[in-house]
Amino acid sequence: MSAPIPIVICDDSRLARKQMARSLAEWNVEITEANHGLEAIEAVRAGKGHLLFLDLNMPIMDGYQVLERIRAQDLPTLVIVVSGDVQAEARERVIGLGAMGFISKPIDAQILRDALSEYGLIDELEPLPPEELGRTAHADTALELKDYYQELSNVAMGRAAELLAKLLGVFVQLPVPRVRLIECEEIAALLEQLRVESAISSTLCQGFLGPGIAGEALLIFDQHSLEDMARLMKIDGPITDAVQREMLMDIANVLISAYLGELGQQLDVTFNQGAPVVLGKHYRLPDTDVLKRWKRTLSIEVGYRIEGYDIGCNLLLLFTEDSINALNERTRYL
Repeated sequence: MSAPIPIVICDDSRLARKQMARSLAEWNVEITEANHGLEAIEAVRAGKGHLLFLDLNMPIMDGYQVLERIRAQDLPTLVIVVSGDVQAEARERVIGLGAMGFISKPIDAQILRDALSEYGLIDELEPLPPEELGRTAHADTALELKDYYQELSNVAMGRAAELLAKLLGVFVQLPVPRVRLIECEEIAALLEQLRVESAISSTLCQGFLGPGIAGEALLIFDQHSLEDMARLMKIDGPITDAVQREMLMDIANVLISAYLGELGQQLDVTFNQGAPVVLGKHYRLPDTDVLKRWKRTLSIEVGYRIEGYDIGCNLLLLFTEDSINALNERTRYL
């Protein structure tokens, strides 16, 4: 048997790296994991990355910056982007920067095999003989439930951005989702932090409910977003309360519905959404006793920014304390 093919898996999600490593288990490969783009660049320079599987949304150095660095320094690696950001323009950009191809998350062995065949790389990988299967399996890494929620959020975020990009004809810049299990007294502090960071213009709140799972989704718009949003949506005249409400509803219907729809699909849950409520600048959750009733909550924060416009909003999901056990049970099946 020949020497194993050196492969780098670059993703800030431990779950995503583990999924990719499992999908490569049938081939004679040597895997190096990278938590962000800078680690991937260092691994490629060290000769560990004949093939690089690259995420886009990462801290320190994202996937776009990695591709730019590889091109500028003519580094010897073949790159396939594996991302939850499925916007058409994201695909076009990475191909323009030199990536061989693009695979949408989540990934499995068959998806990977089909992609490698499509990109003409399948023959470069040597299958392991039956007696070797399992002996060279990549070291298993213990995952926390937070790792699963992080990757579930990443995929849901990308699907919502894709719909918003199609609706408005724009490119949506995506962050690394922030997932936290927070105590009751931290909820108010979290809302205040978002209030300050966003210089809030307006907020929309919508409750959601599924089997054993419930919570509140807040869509918090940055200051000045409404003016640019009206320009983008070609709305003339003054931004009255009625116009503002209509714009907020349109964006919320895309982001909240798409996010919950994709999250629910991954968890095998159908979420029903309540009537949205526009809360204005000085918002609080509709239920005045909610902070007293919850001892802790799972929070997911996603910040969306529209490239070329002064438009930004934060999607904050707060799951009820009673939902955490049901969420954990469903997530463990993954």
